Amino acid sequence: MVILVAGRGRSNQWMETMAMASQNPDRFLRLAAVLDRTGLSRATLYRKIHAGTFPQQVKLAERCCGWRESAVEQWLLNPMHYSASDAPIH
Repeated sequence: MVILVAGRGRSNQWMETMAMASQNPDRFLRLAAVLDRTGLSRATLYRKIHAGTFPQQVKLAERCCGWRESAVEQWLLNPMHYSASDAPIH
């Protein structure tokens, strides 16, 4: 579903993009949520990130980071054979 709104200086393409993004928003998960969903320890999580076998975190603010929910879900589909190259592109 694409919603077009008469623009006030905004292009229809921008409005279509925003409508599509609102249909499938990608949330950010903080460390506790990632550990809870994966069952990994903190040390194992960071070891896997360093090895490229778990998605990289995204810096959200100066002292805050999180993981894209879609990337964590992708890892959960096949944790034994995940590679950083499997991560969704955003």
